[in-house]
Amino acid sequence: MPSPSTRLTPAVRSGLSISVAVGLYGISFGALAVAAGLSVAQACALSLLMFTGGSQFAFVGVLSGGGTLAAATSAASLLGVRNAIYGVQLSALSRPSPRLMPLQAHLTIDESMATATAQTDPAEIRRGFWTAGVGVYLLWNLFTLLGALAGEALGDPKVWGLDGAAAAAFLGLLWPRLKGREPIVVAVVCAFLTMLAVPFVPAGVPILIAGAGAVACWLLIERTHR
Repeated sequence: MPSPSTRLTPAVRSGLSISVAVGLYGISFGALAVAAGLSVAQACALSLLMFTGGSQFAFVGVLSGGGTLAAATSAASLLGVRNAIYGVQLSALSRPSPRLMPLQAHLTIDESMATATAQTDPAEIRRGFWTAGVGVYLLWNLFTLLGALAGEALGDPKVWGLDGAAAAAFLGLLWPRLKGREPIVVAVVCAFLTMLAVPFVPAGVPILIAGAGAVACWLLIERTHR
């Protein structure tokens, strides 16, 4: 009988299934990154080094809308803050060795966090994290390359309607998270702030204003709960 460290435990199975499902989204990112004006190498570098889907889609979304590199970087960084919070929680749960901490930090994303925290056994927490983290990383980067090559072959993105696809992809990532009244309220407030800001500020700035509005709105909700 295989040992627990080698057999497909529930955490490993969950991590593998999530890896395949999420990794396939890399095709969309690769194609959209090229449509936004990045080269294939630049699109692949973002997935290799940034490796957080929401931030990556925000980055190319701002660029495709005519925003500056600074605005795109700011928007991506704002969304990436959540990974730092995840990292604190995961460090307490899995207690990685110092030599593994940099790698664990890089692989800390929504999916690895969700797979790990869904477990109760400490060993399963670690298996879930590493299976999902490594699996998504490998497949996301593979499919980013394929999507970027496909996007480059398509030519002008406007001919295929890809000029607005980054915003649609980002909405697709957001939609499943709108469960409950409070997230919906925050989303509506942010959408309203964005619509007010778009005619008056440069591309990329509205998403920063919306981000600040989301933080303010959430703090207000937390205060009312107290």
